[in-house]
Amino acid sequence: MNRDSNAYTFIFATIMVIVVASALAIAATSLQPMQAENVRQEKMQNILTTIGIDVERAEAAEQFNKYITEQIALRADGSIDKDVNAFNIDLAKEVKKPVEDQLFPLYKASVEGQNFYIIPLRGAGLWDAIWGYISLEDDVNTIKGAVFDHKGETPGLGAEITQSWFEERFKDEKILNDNGEFVGVNVMKGYSGGNNKDDNAIDAISGATITGDGVTDMIKDRLAYYIEYLKTQKVNVALNN
Repeated sequence: MNRDSNAYTFIFATIMVIVVASALAIAATSLQPMQAENVRQEKMQNILTTIGIDVERAEAAEQFNKYITEQIALRADGSIDKDVNAFNIDLAKEVKKPVEDQLFPLYKASVEGQNFYIIPLRGAGLWDAIWGYISLEDDVNTIKGAVFDHKGETPGLGAEITQSWFEERFKDEKILNDNGEFVGVNVMKGYSGGNNKDDNAIDAISGATITGDGVTDMIKDRLAYYIEYLKTQKVNVALNN
């Protein structure tokens, strides 16, 4: 075949596309197990971070099994689905379902004799999805820690929700008001409460109002489905003491 012909060029280009595509497909398939394991370890790492356990990703599984005492899949009515592994629940898919069909994963942890409840979060920022984890102390009111992440928030603005200085603002904040009613935590623009941990509010990120509102809504919307179950846990703790 004439190498200068259009037919030769077309055939050569087609063969190269097939070869490269096949190589990329093989590489992607072979890397899938490693990528899945990295995602699993990072998830464990984030859950542990909310209760003050900072570990390298490679050590996350071992420490997760050490501190996480129970994994629960709740229904919207507060009942437990014992046939579902809470760790495998994909919130990105769950939040698209009707509430009555959703599952709500919950992790119980124990660190040096103190119990914690860790709740996964999922919501919407300015440009795309935001998510994270928040842990509550035994009183099911005081926040122990929080971790946030995002898909496409603006660097230097909404993307700052991943920074430790923002996440630390939630530590010791309350999710119930003085009357014991669930109100969540308001990420408030122009907040002037200083270090007040009892006003259910923290200072927002400058220039990221919509993302901050997304965090506010995410916490309130997701935790609302856990409150009744958590109150039963609080009663059990009181009875046991």
